[in-house]
Amino acid sequence: MLNRISQSWTYASDVQRFFAVYAAAMLLTLFVGIAAEWYFLAAVPAVLLLIFLTVVDFRAVFFLMLACIPLSTELVLPNGFGTDVPSEPLMIGLMLVGILYAIRYGRTLQSNFIQHPITLLLFVHLAWIAFSTFTSSELIISVKFLLAKIWYVAAFFFVAGLMLKTPRDFKLFFWVIFIPLLFTVVTTVIRHAAFGFSFKDVYQVLHPFYRNHVAYASIIVVFMPYVWFLRLEYNKGSWKRNAIFWSLPILLLAVQMSYTRAAYVALFIAIGAYFIIRLRWTKWILLLAALGTVLGLTFMATQNRYLEYAPNFETTVSHQDFNNLITATYEMEDISTMERLYRWVAGFQMSIEKPLVGFGPGNFYTFYKSYTVTSFQTYVSDNPDQSGIHSYYLMTMVEQGVPGLLLFVLLLAYALLHGEQLYHQTPQASDKRMVMAVLLSLIVIAALLLINDLIETDKIGSFFFLALALLVNLDIKHRMAHEAGD
Repeated sequence: MLNRISQSWTYASDVQRFFAVYAAAMLLTLFVGIAAEWYFLAAVPAVLLLIFLTVVDFRAVFFLMLACIPLSTELVLPNGFGTDVPSEPLMIGLMLVGILYAIRYGRTLQSNFIQHPITLLLFVHLAWIAFSTFTSSELIISVKFLLAKIWYVAAFFFVAGLMLKTPRDFKLFFWVIFIPLLFTVVTTVIRHAAFGFSFKDVYQVLHPFYRNHVAYASIIVVFMPYVWFLRLEYNKGSWKRNAIFWSLPILLLAVQMSYTRAAYVALFIAIGAYFIIRLRWTKWILLLAALGTVLGLTFMATQNRYLEYAPNFETTVSHQDFNNLITATYEMEDISTMERLYRWVAGFQMSIEKPLVGFGPGNFYTFYKSYTVTSFQTYVSDNPDQSGIHSYYLMTMVEQGVPGLLLFVLLLAYALLHGEQLYHQTPQASDKRMVMAVLLSLIVIAALLLINDLIETDKIGSFFFLALALLVNLDIKHRMAHEAGD
């Protein structure tokens, strides 16, 4: 019998051998898992299959990773570690395969992508993060931050640059995200409807897909420009165009019922930004925003005027009714708004102490409490969730110094200005729509970052780097077409 098995193995094809080994590994892990009650071993066959698929065709794994963005869930690990599964393990795997691919086919890769100004600015941004990591006040935390940043950029910018080049790729990118996103939205809306769309119950219906209502609403508004413009890629009356069109009211309802003020504002900013880009006003708006920021900070810092905005500790509370929350917001008595001010004041105090390199990436929470001002304290200032500063720009300045903030703002501003120029130079309607969708998605992210720190999350950070990669490839496509025409 052994001789017969040996002969069968000798004459078997590679595919048959693979599936034989895979079946044996699956049976072995299941048997050991059940016998030893190590039920986590049941996941080993899936992991082995994923590794095989990554080596054979990592394009499929890349699009699988995109599909997992709306579906991923946060997993808290021992010793303060946490990850998003399955998206983050897929990022790490794609980063490693991407490195091997670059080593093997480096000479044949398109040099235009690496040499593009957006890519070069991203390299400088990463280099400064690395530098501020090695000058960090808490090195281990900063190294963890740097590693996470590297695999985010590797997967969603560099690997995306390889995968998203043609109109067909753009459409596939859209659908593999749109379908699971719509699934999570419909599921959440149905569950929320059972609570009468209550404001106080919104947190109960988000898990396991979303950590909080901000992440839920943010991913919808960030992806909304793609939904709006990609529907025009299909003929009127086609089922694909109809499906996208009828998803819009569902997505808008979900944003409305998320009760996320930042998402409302970001959506209106995107509408206004569409006309600003069409009118070529982006540079003037950016200059106006920069001037307004400088004047506003100067005003608040002069004679310590910011102290006049300290909350009343007794009346600044959380609210169970959304209308009360809106009223409390402009009366400066909403606890989430005032807690932000509490941390922002601490953040500015920290940046004054270390303006050049900051405290190190990821270190705001570790050091901020000794820089707080007591008069801004709220009922939640003990911060049991260990949440951050709730402003990505300020967080960057605190943790990476003023140069770190300027480099990030320069990267974002250049992408928007160059994207506006590309929009007006691109002759093809399809490419123009894609450029506009990318720009509006970036603008929504930029708006959300004013009062949130979301770039380090897979729900939002992924779209930031994907947008940059798409913009670079659309620019390269336009340049190549222009040169061919000449």
